[in-house]
Amino acid sequence: MAKLCLVPTPIGNLEDITLRSLRILKEADIIFAEDTRVTKKLLAHFEISAHVLPFHSHNEHKTLQTTIDKIKMCELAVLVSDAGTPGISDPGFLLTRECVLQDIPLECLPGPTAFIPALVASGFPCDRFAFEGFLPHKKGRQTKLMAIELEERTSVLYESPHRLVKCLNQIEEFMGPDRKVCVAREISKIYEEYKRGPVSEVKAYYEQHPPKGEIVIVIEGKNAKN
Repeated sequence: MAKLCLVPTPIGNLEDITLRSLRILKEADIIFAEDTRVTKKLLAHFEISAHVLPFHSHNEHKTLQTTIDKIKMCELAVLVSDAGTPGISDPGFLLTRECVLQDIPLECLPGPTAFIPALVASGFPCDRFAFEGFLPHKKGRQTKLMAIELEERTSVLYESPHRLVKCLNQIEEFMGPDRKVCVAREISKIYEEYKRGPVSEVKAYYEQHPPKGEIVIVIEGKNAKN
């Protein structure tokens, strides 16, 4: 019977991939990838030969049923994103939902995702938290920021490096200069970095040191007691 397996891939250090993930990638009849070039480099590093096809945010609506048809024609299909776990701010939800609706067996392996190490290493309470992914660029952004301002749980955001200072400025505007944040950058890579403190201070640092790489912002909950 056909089966889809969601396989997390390293967000930085290639040693983060699990032995089980490597075995599944080797056994897959077909691998659907966010960017086939990125996935082929990963496969080549581990000397894995596989049939790789694209499945990304630009084509997932158009190719959803075609992808389902291809899954039904093989024993084991795999979905990967460029880094991390498919479906977490990456393509994957639509395909996962459709497999559930069509009773196609589905499995998701445990593995890398950026927001968990950022949350745990932030120093903020992580027994309860709200993961918001990327904030809307325009419509709904202020509404979301106002909701986060009132959130008593720790909040976690993804952000691009060229928008980081703008986002920190908005956090300061909506939540005040003393709301504590932690910016985690390049997790599991050579230049991994954590900057913690009042948002005004963290913003000032990045105004002087323009960031590069993948960014996670962790925001202390309202009235949190650390």
